[in-house]
Amino acid sequence: MKLVTFSAGAAPRVGVVSADGDAVHDVQELLPPGAGVLDVIGAWDELGPLLGERSAELTSVPLASVELLAPIPEPRRNIWCVGKNYSEHAAEFGRSGYDTPSRSEAIPDKPIMFTKATTAVTGPGALVDPGPTTELDYEGELTVIIGTGGRGISREDAYSHVWGYTIINDVTARDVQRDHKQWLLGKSFDTHCPMGPYAVTADEIGDVTALELETTVNGERRQFAPVKDLIFDVPELIATISAGTTLLPGDLIATGTPAGVGLGFDPPRFLTSGDVVEITITGLGTLSNRIR
Repeated sequence: MKLVTFSAGAAPRVGVVSADGDAVHDVQELLPPGAGVLDVIGAWDELGPLLGERSAELTSVPLASVELLAPIPEPRRNIWCVGKNYSEHAAEFGRSGYDTPSRSEAIPDKPIMFTKATTAVTGPGALVDPGPTTELDYEGELTVIIGTGGRGISREDAYSHVWGYTIINDVTARDVQRDHKQWLLGKSFDTHCPMGPYAVTADEIGDVTALELETTVNGERRQFAPVKDLIFDVPELIATISAGTTLLPGDLIATGTPAGVGLGFDPPRFLTSGDVVEITITGLGTLSNRIR
């Protein structure tokens, strides 16, 4: 099932995308008053079967006629993110000098974790505002959506805690990231976390390692990699985070970006006004955003 949060001239509503992908069924009447996708995920055992059985009976509108918002417009807390989780990206980041003065190209031996502020989230098709940065960069990322929360989750049980997946563009202010010698501030500007277009249940995806990620800028391919190339895979990331921190339903884990970011070119190819970034992942659709 593909869930969306959409607006058609009214308050945000929850929709289920039709089997052919051309329409969206408005399922808001099946949900508790004011419920969003985050609430649906939290009550999935009850609401999932209901949506599966009845959504096709409800009013539908062409998908192209509605404004899609981020599937989870207001996450309950910061988005978990992973740095340098593809080997070639770890190397290009190390060579850039934005990492450490030593320009280390070493592969991390443990996941490098940071977060993005919830206020950075924006939807597919929304404009990305550079803000005060002059070194705006893109990072296409497969993102895990937690279903059943928990603490001390083992690798073996990790996938049973995954509700589904979406796409995030981990937009980054490289100069701020470098100058402040940490990642949170340079990753958390408003509009710097485009998400979507869908929240897709895990049963639609099957083997997540078989997915492929592609990022283009103005139609030019910049990133391409299979998810199986992750240094630390989805079970390892869930086990690492939950070892001492309780994961919650609806938590988002952006799993890292492949090589090909703007920073990795010589000279760097940062984003400028009017650029269009499109991130496509098998089965998850295409997330497209223009730079203001």
